[in-house]
Amino acid sequence: MSEPEERPHIDEALVRRLIAAQFPRWSALPVTRVLPGGIDNRTFRLGTELSVRLPSATGYAGQAAKEQRWLPRLAPRLPLPVPEPVGAGVPGEGFPFGWSVNRWLEGRAARAERIADRVEFAESLAGFLRALQDVDPAGGPAPAQHTGFRGGPLTVYDGQTRAALEALAGTGEVPVATAAAIWETALAAPWAGPPVWFHGDIAWGNLLVDGDGRLSAVIDFGCVGVGDPACDAVIAWTLFTGESRRVFRAALGVDDATWARARGWALWKALIVLVAERGPEGDPAMAADSRRVLNEIFTACAG
Repeated sequence: MSEPEERPHIDEALVRRLIAAQFPRWSALPVTRVLPGGIDNRTFRLGTELSVRLPSATGYAGQAAKEQRWLPRLAPRLPLPVPEPVGAGVPGEGFPFGWSVNRWLEGRAARAERIADRVEFAESLAGFLRALQDVDPAGGPAPAQHTGFRGGPLTVYDGQTRAALEALAGTGEVPVATAAAIWETALAAPWAGPPVWFHGDIAWGNLLVDGDGRLSAVIDFGCVGVGDPACDAVIAWTLFTGESRRVFRAALGVDDATWARARGWALWKALIVLVAERGPEGDPAMAADSRRVLNEIFTACAG
């Protein structure tokens, strides 16, 4: 039997205790929670120039050390700023995991309404991902639990996807036959290329825009690894539409097989979130967003 997942309580008081104990030179700086909060990690601003990042549960405990090791190697090769680790925290003050202090990156999360030109944004993001894929992958971390199995084969989530389709059958919410066909197409298009670097969680919350609405930084490399880059194209359906989606694919240079796998990753996530959140106990906003993504997937396939 596996050990139960540990989920420590994380708040400003804990961060202040950790900083005072391990980095006393920064103990006088104010601590402010960053919202919206992440799932894998919790982030706090430390003064004006630093941030503190703490894993939220056992399953994410290795992400801090991974970022501390690999971000300094990746950063010089990338065209946009990424987090810069400046302190490696260790368990203490009742907190059981390693954690990080990073340089603060200015910008706001890239909600659709904050993006000035979505086509330009798509080109910039594709350029960043191409540069990431061009970094020498030697010794990089292979897909596993620490990446959420992103970068590996979609088959790891075959059971979840089919269970979600079964749960939605007969509800009228999703064209189940169409969804099943998209999933089968994704499974039938395995990655045959050499492993390359992938971010693993390219989503609007991990992309920052500046005051002019342009892509200014990429954050949260907790799922970074070396493998199949299809997972990084999921944003084609979660953020982009129409022309911006076409430009993103062309600028990224995605072939048909990789596009099919990326669509499969998007389908899997939207389906399982919809099933989890559609009931009276769920989050209506998350369910609605999953329906929106699914509609983008189905509409694009029909077009």
